[in-house]
Amino acid sequence: MLRKVEISYKTIVFTALFVGFLWFLMTIRDIVVMVLISTVLTATLSPLVNRLQAWKLPRVVAIGLLYVILWLIIGFLIAGLVPTMIEQTSRLISKIPYAISQIEFLSSHQQEITKELLSVLSALPENVFRLTFGLFGNVINVLTTMVITFYFLLERKSLNKYIPDKWQKTVSKIEFSLGSWLRGELLLMTVVGVMTYVGLVLLGVDSALPLAVLAGTLEIIPSFGPMISAVPAVMVALTVNPIIAIGTGALYWGVQLVENNLLVPRVMASALGVSPAIVLLGLMIGFRLNGPVGAILAIPIIVVIRVLLTDIIDKSGGW
Repeated sequence: MLRKVEISYKTIVFTALFVGFLWFLMTIRDIVVMVLISTVLTATLSPLVNRLQAWKLPRVVAIGLLYVILWLIIGFLIAGLVPTMIEQTSRLISKIPYAISQIEFLSSHQQEITKELLSVLSALPENVFRLTFGLFGNVINVLTTMVITFYFLLERKSLNKYIPDKWQKTVSKIEFSLGSWLRGELLLMTVVGVMTYVGLVLLGVDSALPLAVLAGTLEIIPSFGPMISAVPAVMVALTVNPIIAIGTGALYWGVQLVENNLLVPRVMASALGVSPAIVLLGLMIGFRLNGPVGAILAIPIIVVIRVLLTDIIDKSGGW
């Protein structure tokens, strides 16, 4: 005999409100993304603002000075890198078909592989910089996000008043982890990119800059990123000679060793503390839901979830 299932009025109301809340978030997801990015930027920049304040600068002046410094750095990097990136990427694209033909087991599928690689590499200069600003969407969203971040930094202590006392410690842990993650990730990407660039130049591999930028960018994908970025570099090195190709493979292997055994334990120890498999899964889910923006935001969301779960487990005395 079938049992009668009764659903209470409260359950219906709660479900309706929850679905309505999700719909509301999807409707304003652009705003939600800007607030999330501003939160991560605030956690990242706050220690730098505090250091500037130690020089007896008012907080508003310290924030303004930091903004000027950051935008000058970004402007110089773009002005210096974009023309060279475009030129070297063009040369890189021209070498791909010959590089594939040099590898016997790939030559039978040369046309298909060449087509895929060319489509990826031809978009590399545009995508690297579009991704940076694509996280915000457009110029208006960039400015809005920077304004939100400015006020978050300025009113950081005032905002703490709206957080219940029992959550203050947890929020501080989240802020520390988010800031540590982004600062650490930027440092790792820079170091990996620079080491790769110097190594490729010393080996005489052409198009070193786009290959190094690719290596630094893919560093965000744990374990798999360095392996993926090594493939086009080794293929280009084959156009010089097999010895250079072996040296290039050894270079990427060496960079990964330095990263995994020296840099990551020191730089990221206080940030993630999450299995690379979970990070990779989060990146894929984020990309599937909202493209590159979703993939980038997936990691700070994982950081927040990790801190919350750890806090809940600690308060409950373990599993």
